[in-house]
Amino acid sequence: MKRVLAVVVVLVAVVTASTATAGDGAGPFRVTVTVRDARVGVLLRAAGGGHFCTASVVDAPRRDLIVTAAHCLGGDGGLVFVPGYRDGRAPYGEWRLRRRFLARGWVEGRHEDSDVGFAVLAPRGGREVQDVVGGNRFVTGTATGATGVTVTGYPDARERPVSCTDKPSALGRTQQRVACPGFSGGTSGSPWVNGAGRVVGVLGGHDRGGTTPGVSYSVVLGAEARRLYRRAVGNP
Repeated sequence: MKRVLAVVVVLVAVVTASTATAGDGAGPFRVTVTVRDARVGVLLRAAGGGHFCTASVVDAPRRDLIVTAAHCLGGDGGLVFVPGYRDGRAPYGEWRLRRRFLARGWVEGRHEDSDVGFAVLAPRGGREVQDVVGGNRFVTGTATGATGVTVTGYPDARERPVSCTDKPSALGRTQQRVACPGFSGGTSGSPWVNGAGRVVGVLGGHDRGGTTPGVSYSVVLGAEARRLYRRAVGNP
């Protein structure tokens, strides 16, 4: 989970958008708002307890895949994904994680440049999650800062998702960052979606996503993330 120091943060704007998606890019840069987005949701432990990370549905041939930070998928207990979670409700149901996919760099060394993970969800009522809420395309090889991205996630202390648009900047060759207020603990795994509706980052990486609510990080999605996605969808 994003490790956040004790800092008081005030959201500079609160707006409800009934049809917003993570790729809208609406509003001024670096203004955090509340949104609705069926493709983004929370991770819960099957044994009970509050939400602790964010994940989102990505396009896949079997229509059953979510992406999040690798550090959100640790432990032996069962996990559940709740897309569109809001005020304790699950408008699109709860989806059990059936299989997790983590890069070797994370499994063997908890390397921050490998802090991306995928999970396959079990069907629910004979339907796959992407058939119910849709999914954003996961892409790799995008130049950092080529476009603005909209980051959407669930802070631990809130029961509604927050969203902010910013233009990423580089932190070396393998990490990128955005400056948005209000992204505290629980927002690890939040998708970074560009204006074309493509996931080009996942909140995590450096310092497991950052140590303050105002600056968040993501791995630069490159060859390792591409191989991991292919493995998760069953391609060689």
